[in-house]
Amino acid sequence: MKASLFFQGGTLVLQGVPETFEPPPPFRFIHNRWRCEAYHYVELPTWLQENKIRNQVARWQRLKLSLHDPREPHDYQLEALHAWVAAEKRGSVVIPTGAGKTFIALHAMHKANASTVILVSTVSLLYQWYVVLSNTFQTEIGVYYHAEKKVLPITVTTYHSAGDLMAEHGNEFRLLICDEVHHLPARTWGEAALMSPAPYRLGLTATYPDEAEQTGERWRLDDLLGPIVYTKRIEALLGKQLADYRTQRIRVDLTPEERAEYDATYKLYISYIREHRLRGSHGPNWLHELFRLSNVDVEARQALLARQRLWEIIEGCQEKLAMLEQLLREYSHERILIFTESNALAYQLSRQYLIPAITHETGVAERKHILESFQEGRYRALITAKVLNEGIDVPEAKVAIILGGSSSKREYIQRLGRILRKRELKQAVLFEILVRKTIEESKAQRRRVAREDC
Repeated sequence: MKASLFFQGGTLVLQGVPETFEPPPPFRFIHNRWRCEAYHYVELPTWLQENKIRNQVARWQRLKLSLHDPREPHDYQLEALHAWVAAEKRGSVVIPTGAGKTFIALHAMHKANASTVILVSTVSLLYQWYVVLSNTFQTEIGVYYHAEKKVLPITVTTYHSAGDLMAEHGNEFRLLICDEVHHLPARTWGEAALMSPAPYRLGLTATYPDEAEQTGERWRLDDLLGPIVYTKRIEALLGKQLADYRTQRIRVDLTPEERAEYDATYKLYISYIREHRLRGSHGPNWLHELFRLSNVDVEARQALLARQRLWEIIEGCQEKLAMLEQLLREYSHERILIFTESNALAYQLSRQYLIPAITHETGVAERKHILESFQEGRYRALITAKVLNEGIDVPEAKVAIILGGSSSKREYIQRLGRILRKRELKQAVLFEILVRKTIEESKAQRRRVAREDC
């Protein structure tokens, strides 16, 4: 049998060679065959040719894509494309939310003119990409997720479903695009990139993961996709492609009744954390340990419930909601996005002010109706609990109000990006309402997001 290399279940397999054969380092002898992860494919064509080993891996197609989009790329978008091509069509592009990452990806697909798979983080994003791809290339687009599995030369899938798709069809795509690529280092999500032999790879994000997010059991994006090939900071686009903005923190107080409940609840919570030295013994993973302990320890369960109650008191306190109402009145002429941490508060405010809410429970048709109505001005405000933080194309708004959130810089920057699409000469403004002398205030202080972080 003539020696050859073929694709099998996300791996590359050598056949027709003896066990004594010594292939390059990525290969290991497993189940009587020399094998390696499929992402090593880009390193192998020259070696295969030199050793006269038949290459039977690639099953991708050359396409003849036509762009049906009259928009001309901005200079920075062209710079990003040229940088990606110069890096042999491998690497990540880091630009702010609202600056046109999807538009860059469409032009990258046009340059590659090859079968492409796009990985996205949610089904909502899958639907959005499907519409954009269909309109831009005017061709049939495949989708692959739990409810539908249709594989075509251009296919969109979710990170959750990508492993199954790659195992069966991974060698049918020459270009791998990873949207919101900061998710990819996660152990299970990164495996999809390992299982793909695609030599062309493009990562897109506004918030590239730092070193700490790519260590330990997490994957490194340099290994999976290639290096960062282009970065554009938010300040370089403000007033040009993006709206200028300002941020304002508004501090409010708890009422005497709320303060009394908060202090008692905090004491119950912090006593357990300190007594068991969770922060000292588990570092940044202390909260995961508390969740684990809560399954077997009644006191840990009480501490976890106390922590949840603290955030309920903070997010829904009287002065915070009064300030929200004041801002809604003051900016009644603008489109406003309101961010909450919990679905419960989102629904409460939706009923109180007759403002539509979008959560992970909102169906596709209802979500589409709400966003279109918001765009057309039939709704002046929109409440969301987390689901609009990233990726989803949110209609232009100029005011954002954060009622609840985490200490994550990424979440803050993503929310800011929701209001930076440029419309007229108006300045965007982001209000963050914080409660004094609570764990919320300390979280915001630890975050310290500066413009150069965006």
